[in-house]
Amino acid sequence: MTVSHLIVSNDSVSRMPSPYGIDPAGRSLRDHRRRRQTLSTTASYGCKILLQVTSEANEAKTKELIKQVLIQNSNYTDGSISVRADPASIHIQLIDPGACPAEVTHSFSKGNYTWPEIKAGHTASLCCTGNPNHFAMRKCDVNGETDRATWANPMLESCPTLSSLPDNIVDLAKVDVTTDNALVVAELINNLTSDSPKMNLQEVEIVVSKVVEVMKVGEVTPSLGLTIVDIVTNIMETESNLQPVANQILEITESIGNTMSFDGESVSITSPMLALTVLNINSSQFDGLAFGVTSFIQGHDLQTFINQDPFDDTVAYISLPRSLEKHLFQQRNRTMARVQFTFYGKTVLFQDSILRDRILNTYVVSATVTNVTIRDLTDPVTITLQHLKPNQYNESVECVFWDLNGNNGLGGWSSEGCRMNSTSLNHTTCLCDHLTHFGVLMDLSRTPISALDDRIMTMITYVGCGLSSIFLTVTLLSYIAFDKLRRDYPSKILMNLSAALLLLNLLFLINTWLASFGNHGLCICLAVTLHYSLLASFTWMLLAAVHMYFALVKVFNIYVHSYILKLCSIGWGVPLVVVSIVLAINKDFYGSGVSAESVSPAKTPEDVFCWVQDNVAFYVSVVAYFLLILVCNLAVFIVVLVQIHSLKARNPAGSQSGHLSNLKSVVSLTFLLGLTWGFGCFAWGPAKVPFLYLFSICNSLQGFFIFVFHCLLKENVRKQWRIHLCCGRFRLNEYSDWSRSGTNGRSRANQAARSPSVKSVKSHKSNSTSSTSNGSDSGRKLISTVGSHLDLVYENPLAASSTSSSPSFPSVFRVQTNGLEVHYQQPSWKK
Repeated sequence: MTVSHLIVSNDSVSRMPSPYGIDPAGRSLRDHRRRRQTLSTTASYGCKILLQVTSEANEAKTKELIKQVLIQNSNYTDGSISVRADPASIHIQLIDPGACPAEVTHSFSKGNYTWPEIKAGHTASLCCTGNPNHFAMRKCDVNGETDRATWANPMLESCPTLSSLPDNIVDLAKVDVTTDNALVVAELINNLTSDSPKMNLQEVEIVVSKVVEVMKVGEVTPSLGLTIVDIVTNIMETESNLQPVANQILEITESIGNTMSFDGESVSITSPMLALTVLNINSSQFDGLAFGVTSFIQGHDLQTFINQDPFDDTVAYISLPRSLEKHLFQQRNRTMARVQFTFYGKTVLFQDSILRDRILNTYVVSATVTNVTIRDLTDPVTITLQHLKPNQYNESVECVFWDLNGNNGLGGWSSEGCRMNSTSLNHTTCLCDHLTHFGVLMDLSRTPISALDDRIMTMITYVGCGLSSIFLTVTLLSYIAFDKLRRDYPSKILMNLSAALLLLNLLFLINTWLASFGNHGLCICLAVTLHYSLLASFTWMLLAAVHMYFALVKVFNIYVHSYILKLCSIGWGVPLVVVSIVLAINKDFYGSGVSAESVSPAKTPEDVFCWVQDNVAFYVSVVAYFLLILVCNLAVFIVVLVQIHSLKARNPAGSQSGHLSNLKSVVSLTFLLGLTWGFGCFAWGPAKVPFLYLFSICNSLQGFFIFVFHCLLKENVRKQWRIHLCCGRFRLNEYSDWSRSGTNGRSRANQAARSPSVKSVKSHKSNSTSSTSNGSDSGRKLISTVGSHLDLVYENPLAASSTSSSPSFPSVFRVQTNGLEVHYQQPSWKK
């Protein structure tokens, strides 16, 4: 009697479809119906069956007997399906699968078992290590694809447990790691660390020491390498201080690639926080090498690529030059070399205590060559790293590498051999002459702003801009609705300034929301409009200052044709020219600076803001523009204050209203001329945070303060509100109010004119008017009264006539400040 293994194959098996059963190809008919809604009436399949036959007949007779049995049973039906085998397509072949070789199984809990060599189809039986009355069994099967003998998994269920596995990391220290149990211990460590997110330093040290032991005694296969990578990931996610063991962990990850045995040219192992790629390089095929990491999504395995150009959302990219070949293969006449790339998706292993005002603003990527130290390369290694936080303030960045010997062996960052090639809002490209772990530091010495301060200032800015938008709208509607409020030039200038500030505040409020859509064209339009509204606001602040200068300092008659129209052409036209020039140079100067596809756990929606992204364009078209206006407005502010002080000094009887009135005048001018924007010039060094708070509060509330000083505290605006908006006892009659106001004003003026103590201010001032006055102060009539208003009011500033040659009415303007009201009246004159 002989035992033979035969392969029975059938090239054509026809069947009718059925919702149940297994077809000859091993596929569920129910699944097949799910994949195909319609099947043909018949379908043909080929199948392969492995038979173990015990027979006393010879090979030919055995084959014939098997074929007869199959033909007799070639038709099968269960009422819903019919299967028929074509006798002509049945082929039977005798095979010799050989025997399963002797093999040792290592089990930490069940013991070690040495399986003897046995033939395919037989089952080996061994006594259990812990109890000889029980048996461990293992069958020698035949591989259906290779037709060779192969061991099945051992059946150790009957064997008792020799020792219980540690259920905590501390007890793990008692486990001895051997060649037999290295893989089991690695799996155990992985399970324990994944269940312990808050390991202390002692537990971390135990884990690291055991992993080192596993690496020393066990064969590092891709399976074991993946387990160790998972362990390192678990360690990186713990809340412990890893600085004392960081270098050991880095050496572990490097040893994975150095000692791993695998088939093929490369192998990649990834986890949510760590990616490792190992390549075997042939000297005849090396033409440079590149590695990158993209699509870094929290909680998902990293995505890597080899020898591709970096994408917009590339988190890390490193390119090795072609000249590296001589370092790889000319030592010891080697023709093969192994290169390992590693990406660390968390920076906890790279903590340098002496960084002070610098932080690591990128993830870390490394490149190493097994058993070779690479340094002093003629062609540098190129490293491009994505910033964890966008460099919105153009802070200084530094390309560095991790020096394992720094900080007395704890490791530290060093810039030796590395230099920055380029940097932008989101990426920095470095060039280094050696291989190791690379990163980019950002200097925070100029930006000591904590995350809490940043959130508070952001909230202040949004609340302030919201309030300013509301009250600027009220201001505009008041001046538009009431014709009597917008008859003079200052009111029209104020309306234009309010419109520009309102547009600026509204665009700022919706910027982040619109930017979150990820539409590049929309973001450019938003950035351009925001830039334009900011420049327009600055320009109208300057025009208000220039107008005030001519009204209060250069006191003489000037007729300017279409005065407001010309101011509008400057206030709205100059910013348009500046923005157009920036767009003409490069429209991509505008944008969010963040790719819509870029995904990084460090980026939040608040980081996406549509604005001027190019540093040169920003400093020229925003900073320089603002500084020029700030200098002019500050000069006007000082001159106006000096002029007011001079008037008060010459008329002490009419200027007894006190310091509160002076303060109100100063504050009113400060917000009107935009001097609070100058706080940004002082936001550096130790005083940066306080001045940034002042900057955020004052500038976001500029529109609110304009409403307060130029609507709420302005008497004629309040009168218009009471006339048109109030009812009952709060309502004023328009005719009686204005008539009574005018009568009272005239009587107060006449009374003041009769006062012997009042004399002309201009009589004490030589050459105080232009050449058109010709020293004719004696021809002017000065009327001075003490009023109740404390703010600075300037009306009819550039006394204008209907014609430039022969005005037929007197030119009048009034300066009212701190209780001193001065009316200048110039007699009519003709050529």
